[in-house]
Amino acid sequence: MIEIQNLTKKYGQIKAVNNLNFTVEKGEILGFLGPNGAGKSTTMNIITGFMPSTEGTVKVCGYDIAEEPKEVKRRIGYLPEIPPLYMDMTVKEYLDFVSELKMVDRSKRKGQMDDIMELVKVSDVRHRLIKNLSKGYKQRVGLAQALVGTPDVLILDEPTVGLDPKQIIEIRKLIKALGKQHTIILSSHILPEVSAVCERVVIINKGEIAAIDTPENLSKNFGSSSKFSVTIAGPKSSVVGAIKEIYGVMIVEAHIEKDNDVINYYIESTKEVDIRRPLFFAMAKAGYPILELKSMDMSLEDIFLQLTTDEKGVEQ
Repeated sequence: MIEIQNLTKKYGQIKAVNNLNFTVEKGEILGFLGPNGAGKSTTMNIITGFMPSTEGTVKVCGYDIAEEPKEVKRRIGYLPEIPPLYMDMTVKEYLDFVSELKMVDRSKRKGQMDDIMELVKVSDVRHRLIKNLSKGYKQRVGLAQALVGTPDVLILDEPTVGLDPKQIIEIRKLIKALGKQHTIILSSHILPEVSAVCERVVIINKGEIAAIDTPENLSKNFGSSSKFSVTIAGPKSSVVGAIKEIYGVMIVEAHIEKDNDVINYYIESTKEVDIRRPLFFAMAKAGYPILELKSMDMSLEDIFLQLTTDEKGVEQ
């Protein structure tokens, strides 16, 4: 659906983006991450046709942005970090205006607009001035304009910035739902949100790709071991002895005694062995119930910081 090859953007001698190569498959939600100044906005501006690249190609649905920009733009819906809203228009007037700009067939315009407003839940404010709407509703209207014309691709830059927790959850659910019908590139600094929504992530740093993979695989591949926190009901010495017998276990430490013979343990194992099933069967055989089990592998935030922070702890 989106194919980026050898993408480079120079400003004089400075390379804002250097030889990027990645693809986004149809129906995929891709997280696009990087610290400030890494080249995220430059890349998104090139994909949307806002600025040209110095070298390389960007193709959307098979169309090259440099050779057929109108065809590419027709297939992209873009929500920048600050939604491009006209505050003195009503929601309906604004979406009418966007439909005119995108040359939506007049016979289909009303039906499409009603569907979009229902989807993003702004139907109840369609006749209100945008300047009088809450931040959450303004963000929804911005998302609505990106959906006008039923584009194949959505590019969303910080779609939940400035929203309260309830609004963030609502927008997150909406993005997941949109992923069933659209290919989505999502840029966000809220990394737990990216982990929850995106099937795959691209992390860039200093204009170059630092990592591409699923959040799960990145978590598994970073670090030399797997770590778990587990709460088990049973005598400490017997539980520790049984866990140490499991193949792949390297470290077992009793941490917190929550109740009589209910203890939280820290377990570290080799990356090559998933100890969760053997742990369950070993404790079941011994008659010691597992009350809680949590992975302590590196989060996407930990991985992001490791890839984009220098040895002195300063973000690059």
